[in-house]
Amino acid sequence: MTHQWLLVTAGTCLIAGTYGLVRLTYGLFLPDIQASVSMGSAVSGYVSTGASIAYCVGALAGLAASQQPRLLVAGALSTASIGSIGMALASDLTTFAPSAVLASTGAGLASPGLVAIVERNLPAGRVDSAQATVNAGTGPGLVAAGLLALLLTDWRVGFAVGATFTTAAGLCVLLLDRRSGSRDRTGTTPGMSVVGTGWLSALVVPATAAVLLGASSAAVWTYGRAHLVSAGASGSASTVAWIAIGVGGTATVLSARLLSAREPSRAWLLTASVVAVAVATLGLAPDRYRLATLACGVFGWGFVAASSALIAWTTQLVPDRAAPGTSVLFVALVLGQAAGSAAAGAVSDSIGMSTTFVLAATVAVAAAACALVPTRARGTVAVAAVTGVVARSQPCGGRRRCGRPRPSPGRCS
Repeated sequence: MTHQWLLVTAGTCLIAGTYGLVRLTYGLFLPDIQASVSMGSAVSGYVSTGASIAYCVGALAGLAASQQPRLLVAGALSTASIGSIGMALASDLTTFAPSAVLASTGAGLASPGLVAIVERNLPAGRVDSAQATVNAGTGPGLVAAGLLALLLTDWRVGFAVGATFTTAAGLCVLLLDRRSGSRDRTGTTPGMSVVGTGWLSALVVPATAAVLLGASSAAVWTYGRAHLVSAGASGSASTVAWIAIGVGGTATVLSARLLSAREPSRAWLLTASVVAVAVATLGLAPDRYRLATLACGVFGWGFVAASSALIAWTTQLVPDRAAPGTSVLFVALVLGQAAGSAAAGAVSDSIGMSTTFVLAATVAVAAAACALVPTRARGTVAVAAVTGVVARSQPCGGRRRCGRPRPSPGRCS
């Protein structure tokens, strides 16, 4: 039990580093970065786009190397740390831009690697809540980044801290991973290849939902702080609102058990709806600082919890392809963010940022509605024959809806 707790803690810290302290910190420190390396708004957007593409490349690498999670974790800590050090040492744009792009790759590699490592090291009954806990690492990472922004006078030190922390967390994950005699609950033993692409059809609905939620969330990730400042908030107050997003994301640890007890699609419906309410509130009341800060916290909880629901949804629909499936859905999420950021920037000049946020909230509603579309798990019987475990595709309670007992223990929360 101690080993499992340490592994989950290390995985959570790796997510906190690669996401909260590296990938998302670019936007937090951007005003200071622009002053230091002479980078205009347009170029800043290009760097952000490049970072999103790099994230997707990392996640797709996770799809190709799904049976080598240790390699993915090693790649995550290396790219995130080297990229962060490069940004910290950069004296001009020619060094900073490629470093920022490289650093973002680490987050894309970390998620699928940790999904597989957590699944093969923990008992089946604890995997869902453990995955949600690890995924919630984005929250404390955002909090730490916000505190660094408030306390430090030099943004370069912040990236150096992020590199050091991420390296330490990644090394701990590799040391705590126990490979011998393990069998992935994704339906394959280590070393088996992932072949064929027919399983991708099972992910059409959650992938669509991920794109829509990513597009909606981009309004907050890209323009949230600027929107609050334009409504009258100070720079430090907008940073506190950023910290509130991290606090909300961290709070998903407290709700992980309750959400893992729900069907993944129902968990998605709830969490994506929460995102919609939060984004709409930021659009309608950005000048009411306390309410806006609360909305940021609610957004943080909803977004991180929704991404955890994506992992569980993947495991339910393609239990023999959980790690590569996670890569596919996270790529969809980030592609949605890239598209949403561009769309929000294009329409905000003509309709205003507040209206843009309200429109983004309607996109989040559409994302939540995807949970109402019927889906079916792929290859459950075949997987049961290999692993002796049936994915949770029926309501828990020890019996199917037809009244017959489950053919295997499965995961009943």
